[in-house]
Amino acid sequence: MKSITATIKARGQLTIPKKIREMIHLEEGQSVSIIPAGESVIISPKRLELDDARREIRRIMKQSGYSAAELLAGLKEERENLFQEIYGKKSD
Repeated sequence: MKSITATIKARGQLTIPKKIREMIHLEEGQSVSIIPAGESVIISPKRLELDDARREIRRIMKQSGYSAAELLAGLKEERENLFQEIYGKKSD
């Protein structure tokens, strides 16, 4: 899964790219939940309780074919890329 970058505007507004909106079936005016997940977030098209969120994550993982380890590795890679983008490469 390749990441897509979006920018938060001055008033905290974030535009979810069209490709992502289409992929997860978000429509204009629809409310979303933003669920903190460590240093990342999960954006969901509806409010989910914790057990529902777990089921939804499992469903998405099964549908995408990604394992939990692959998902976590991808998150780690994205964090490292973001760190390098903001702060530059780590000095050894």
